[in-house]
Amino acid sequence: MERFTVSELTGEISALLGGSFDDIEVEGEISGMKAHGSGHWYFCLKDGDAVLNAAMFRNANVRVRKPPRDGDRVIARGSIDVYPPRGSYSLVVRALQASGEGDLLRKLEELRARLASEGLFDAARKRPIPRVPRAIGIATSPSGAALHDIVRVVRQRFPAMPIFLAPCRVQGDGAGADIARAIGLLNQHARSDVIIVGRGGGSAEDLWCFNEEAVVRAVVGSRIPVVSAVGHEVDISLSDLAADVRAATPSHAAELVTPVRDELAAFVDSLSQRLRLAMKRRVAHQRDRVSRVRLLHPRQRVERGRIRLDELDERLREVALRGLVSRRARLASAARHLDVLSPLAVLVRGYAIVTHEGLALTDASTLAAGDRIDVRLSRGGVEATVARVFLPVE
Repeated sequence: MERFTVSELTGEISALLGGSFDDIEVEGEISGMKAHGSGHWYFCLKDGDAVLNAAMFRNANVRVRKPPRDGDRVIARGSIDVYPPRGSYSLVVRALQASGEGDLLRKLEELRARLASEGLFDAARKRPIPRVPRAIGIATSPSGAALHDIVRVVRQRFPAMPIFLAPCRVQGDGAGADIARAIGLLNQHARSDVIIVGRGGGSAEDLWCFNEEAVVRAVVGSRIPVVSAVGHEVDISLSDLAADVRAATPSHAAELVTPVRDELAAFVDSLSQRLRLAMKRRVAHQRDRVSRVRLLHPRQRVERGRIRLDELDERLREVALRGLVSRRARLASAARHLDVLSPLAVLVRGYAIVTHEGLALTDASTLAAGDRIDVRLSRGGVEATVARVFLPVE
């Protein structure tokens, strides 16, 4: 028989339980819920036959949207831990969700994926909200705080802005269909340039209707840009993904769609001032141009025309003279070239040009005694008769 000390046996049990139940899920009903000042939660999970102590430390429970209450049926995920000083074991919870929430979240993710595949959440289809809408439409509960917050902000920023309310339920069974109907009514009314859809804060269950397919399709199908303002929850609803713009709260949505009247008036005044200055500069410029164009007496116009004519005549003479000088120079140059090439220049040196019947003679054999020839000298010429022909000896 093996013998243990209490500590040794407790350690063995702790190692055995910790190794076997390191990551488990336990479903049960919350009982004895206590939130310690340290931020840790201590409670029991029970069913009809047993009770299990449980603890959820602050670093884990901050991720739980809504603290559990006694009587809530939950699914707790964690591991078994033994506490040696008391010789007891408990479930250390790392994640906590309402019973059935897992199936709900799974269905939500399937719906999100299907709608995304249709392009309902694409950024390319989202429209900008108008800078200065003619009117603002609101789809929300007429008795909720959201409507009060939106109206208050709109009246502060632009008191004269028209507001049209399409009342609808924003919580509970049938709320999704009611919201979709309200969006459709505002589109039929066609007086609003932007629609705010939403409600104030609440639990995930309270806001679940904004995940319904009917609401998403109504937001996407709206001809008027839609701003989604669904509470203060960290999680984003499917309506947020489908809307043209998402606001964190109804008040924030009102700020996004409503210009500040005083700022808008100041902007218009600034544009008016710039327009006036531009017009003044334009008029001054035209006046300056007109002042430089004087109306002349006909006599002055004739005198100026005569002066201009004289200037042109002088310029014409100068151009003609320059052309004449240039042509004379070119003619002289050509004459010099002709003199160099002219056969008459050879005659000055004692040579003569002999022609017979108008043709220059270069060969004595073409003549016979008694032929008449013409001899041209440098000065004048003579007519002669051939007495005898001398031919070169070959």
